[in-house]
Amino acid sequence: MSSPKPSLDALRIDRSALPRDRGGAGWIWLLVVLAAGAAGYFFWSKRTVLPVVQTTTVAALATDGSARATLLNASGYVTARRSATVSSKVTGKVIEVRVDEGMEVKEGQLLARLDASNVEAALRLSEAQLAAARSALDETRSNMELAERELARFADLAESGAASRSDLDRADYLARSLAGRLRKQNADVAVAEADVAQWQQQVLDTTILAPFDGVVTSKNAQPGEMISPMSVGGFTRTGICTIVDMASLEIEVDVNESFINRVRAGQPVEATLDSYPEWKIPAKVIAIIPTADRQKATVKVRVGFEQIDPRVLPDMAVKVAFKSDESAPAGMSVVIPKSAVHDDQGSSIVWVLDGEEVERRAVSVSLTNGDQSTVSAGLSPGETIVTSSSAALGDGRRVKLANR
Repeated sequence: MSSPKPSLDALRIDRSALPRDRGGAGWIWLLVVLAAGAAGYFFWSKRTVLPVVQTTTVAALATDGSARATLLNASGYVTARRSATVSSKVTGKVIEVRVDEGMEVKEGQLLARLDASNVEAALRLSEAQLAAARSALDETRSNMELAERELARFADLAESGAASRSDLDRADYLARSLAGRLRKQNADVAVAEADVAQWQQQVLDTTILAPFDGVVTSKNAQPGEMISPMSVGGFTRTGICTIVDMASLEIEVDVNESFINRVRAGQPVEATLDSYPEWKIPAKVIAIIPTADRQKATVKVRVGFEQIDPRVLPDMAVKVAFKSDESAPAGMSVVIPKSAVHDDQGSSIVWVLDGEEVERRAVSVSLTNGDQSTVSAGLSPGETIVTSSSAALGDGRRVKLANR
């Protein structure tokens, strides 16, 4: 008898014998709950973190009407209109330097000397040649006087017939020959005198003098070094020292060409050196250089100090505030720190503290002087305003004071 044929039902798996997994869905729900809790905690913690603010109380200040509004702020450097690196007219070796950094010098004062041994020797030679030319001239002059007397004597003898015509001609020739030699030797003496003057000038060129009154800001050469009026490379110096006329100090400022219309010649300026931030230096605009820098889009402005002070030094960094001609009205004004004023789409606003919340307040700023701003409208003395915040503020947002 044959065995039964296999069917497809025999290939099916019997899952009734396998255990059921009842914990998979529970783990999924647990992960969802934890994620939701973490997200809720994150947003809740963000809402509870309050901005930390610094505040100040609005103060009233009596003004005398002398303060001027600031139209433009810029920065620049102190420069000297008269400054020179002093050099020699000839190439030579430095044998003496009589100046040092910080020394005050007067016009014509001796700064340094070069080796003049060669030119002094040439000067002595030319002086000897001049002396020889003068001696020869004196000899010819004596011979000329004798020849003129002989010519006069032979002329008298020739009239009386005691001397021949040839003797008279010989005496006349000798007199005229000596006269020509005298003229030549006079010219030789003039040439020798010019040669002496030339060598005297070359000796003088080995002494270097101060061209104007000033202060030595740098010393560029030492004894034993070579110096030349032109750059020849190697170890040859081109100057002895640099002299600055401190009376010619002024400020050079690059003003953006978009704001140059706020600047004019003679305009009052308040300058502040970075080295002395509390020192306000009165100044004024000297001139606006009539050309623009196309690379930087700026115009150079020269600003002069009202009075030169020894604390002002060349190349110092300086900030300038171009002032208006009109002064702030006299009376009581509200003064707040400049950091408390914010720009909001062209309007000036401050944040006023009301309890634990801040309020946005529009104000009118009439004057900015340094780090202080004068408010003409929008605030009252005694109100508390925010000067700085650890986060962005919004109208009605709660804040936390830094000192609590």
